[in-house]
Amino acid sequence: MHEMRATATEVEIPAISTGRLSEAADVARRLATRLRAAIVGRNEEIDLIIVALLADGHVLLEDYPGSGKTTLARALGSAVVGTKDSGAYSTFRRIQFTPDLLPSDITGSSVFQPESGELVFRPGPLFAHVVLADEINRTSPKVQAAMLEAMAEKQVTVDNHTYPLDPLFFVIATQNPRDVAGTYPLPVPQLDRFLFKLSMQHIDKDAELTILERYPITSLEQAAEVPGVSRDEVIAARNSLRQAVVISPAIREGLVALARRLRADARVVQGVSTRSLVLMLPALQARAVMSGRDYVSPGDVAWLAPHVFVHRLDCLPGVDNAATVIKESLEPVLEQLSRLSLER
Repeated sequence: MHEMRATATEVEIPAISTGRLSEAADVARRLATRLRAAIVGRNEEIDLIIVALLADGHVLLEDYPGSGKTTLARALGSAVVGTKDSGAYSTFRRIQFTPDLLPSDITGSSVFQPESGELVFRPGPLFAHVVLADEINRTSPKVQAAMLEAMAEKQVTVDNHTYPLDPLFFVIATQNPRDVAGTYPLPVPQLDRFLFKLSMQHIDKDAELTILERYPITSLEQAAEVPGVSRDEVIAARNSLRQAVVISPAIREGLVALARRLRADARVVQGVSTRSLVLMLPALQARAVMSGRDYVSPGDVAWLAPHVFVHRLDCLPGVDNAATVIKESLEPVLEQLSRLSLER
């Protein structure tokens, strides 16, 4: 029997001379190479997920069943390996959200030990480096509240005791927008905690053929042959890009101008939050590193702004595409940023 096994192509990320940033760029390159070995035809989504991981954000994947949402999340989970200091934390955990799920099912619970006569806390699946929250919109508001605390504060509270989660803690959540039966809309504060909300569209013909040609080798088996990264390397990369990638005052002023334009737009009921602007800063830095730069450019803003803001805009009825509103508000801001760059 002939076995077909494709070879992963190493992703090219331009070199950066700064020592700390060169290591961060290497982490991004290895992650991109491994994820692209597992997932075909999703290069932009993969790049955005790596940006979110390095920016310490969370990602919501939305689209129809079978589009590769869960496979992409599992591929990332298997790409980040633990270290000796990981302790009780798992590298990857998957939580299947259902209507009968309880908060203690994800946070953990206190269990009575007859030998000692004491309550001992047993960590739940949130105590992991990468957590796949599958069909997150199928669970009750009480569980959503527990998820919100974990995503916002990197901690869980059980029986009036607070337990910290791992510093790497990263959530990839999935939901199917077309199947509304038995679902609960995500609360606005929780939706605002997701750095990106990505829609997984159909891949092209060549990508689908490549997937079929790989059979019977699975996507995760394909990716397992490519080296991953360690938890400590990801955390070090986060710290490096925050400290070493320059964000000019003009970029910050441009972000504020964009936010104010969106809030003032007659088609917008609720504009983007200040938190979203803060969350965007490390995302811009991560994008710059992946582009081989130690500074943020207007192009980084243009690439990331639609993904960061589209799920945060509440538009009037009849406005079908919030991305169009963002694009129109973004154009004069980018023009101003480009003019300032030319003047320098």
